[in-house]
Amino acid sequence: MSSIKTLAVIGATGAVGRIVLEQLESRRLPIERFVFLSSKRSAGTKLHFMGQTYQVGLLEPNAFAGIDLAIATTPDEVAVEFMPWARAAGTIVIDESAAHRMLPDVPLVIPEVNAHAIARHRGIIASPNCSTTQLVVALKPLHDFGQVKRVVVTTYQATSGAGSAGRDELAYGLRASVNGSAFHPQTFPYPIANNLIPQIGSLKDQGYTSEELKLIYETRKILEDDSIQVGPTCVRVPVPNVHCESVVVQTEREITPEKARELFANFPGITVWDDVPNKLYPMPINVDGRDDVVVGRIRKDLSDSNSLAFWCVSDNLRKGAATNAVQIAEVLLSQMPATCGT
Repeated sequence: MSSIKTLAVIGATGAVGRIVLEQLESRRLPIERFVFLSSKRSAGTKLHFMGQTYQVGLLEPNAFAGIDLAIATTPDEVAVEFMPWARAAGTIVIDESAAHRMLPDVPLVIPEVNAHAIARHRGIIASPNCSTTQLVVALKPLHDFGQVKRVVVTTYQATSGAGSAGRDELAYGLRASVNGSAFHPQTFPYPIANNLIPQIGSLKDQGYTSEELKLIYETRKILEDDSIQVGPTCVRVPVPNVHCESVVVQTEREITPEKARELFANFPGITVWDDVPNKLYPMPINVDGRDDVVVGRIRKDLSDSNSLAFWCVSDNLRKGAATNAVQIAEVLLSQMPATCGT
């Protein structure tokens, strides 16, 4: 393939898909033709994009004919099903699902961190888990300067991480709580309104969940360093959107809080809000709708001279998903035709 002229968005009617469309409109990628695909439930839907009305097509085996690049925002099982169709048609897929992230021949990419990995693709480029993305963006400048050895991270993940059903369940639960009426959760194992749930994902090895293991293995793959030790705990919180993380990072070379602020501020995709006396720090309420990773509460870890603590916040539907995928597409387009001769 010598150029990318046609781009498809798979799952364009979903929460992340709608933000992909917004990003494509605002970033104006040099694409000649757009196609939108979805499951039977949404196929036939009309959507407005760049001043035109499109009809969403059905995601089926012959749907990839003539499509050069696809951004896919689907569940894992859907990605596994359609990927052979895409590969047979020669379509490059930027995959938001977890289905292909840890395959050795699939680059797992955050453009600010490891854009170089895109050139190694063989038809699939994976976008990381939302909680991994914001963590690794924040770790990268520290790793480049001081060599990250160990990370202890606790996530506070919004209900939108479980899709629109998760966000709706929070709203319904809060309403039931105010009204004093009974509420039976469907998306989460317990009511999320006025509650915290210290389990995200299925139970895996040694008491860790699938979400926690993603933080370990995806971090190592993206930073290309299997020696980094990661101790994760993932918690679902009653916030509609935007994930937060409390991070303690130990480095080989000491990094002072002042130096860390400088490293963060000079790194693309990171904004620093760190003025505690004036109560300036990132929170879901002031990061919602932003495309960057916002870092604050930067301080020395008093238990270890080579460790820092900080607070990291990012819109999980944007940089954690849609924005990152579109940024990958931008880099891929900028590398054409060199990366697409396979």
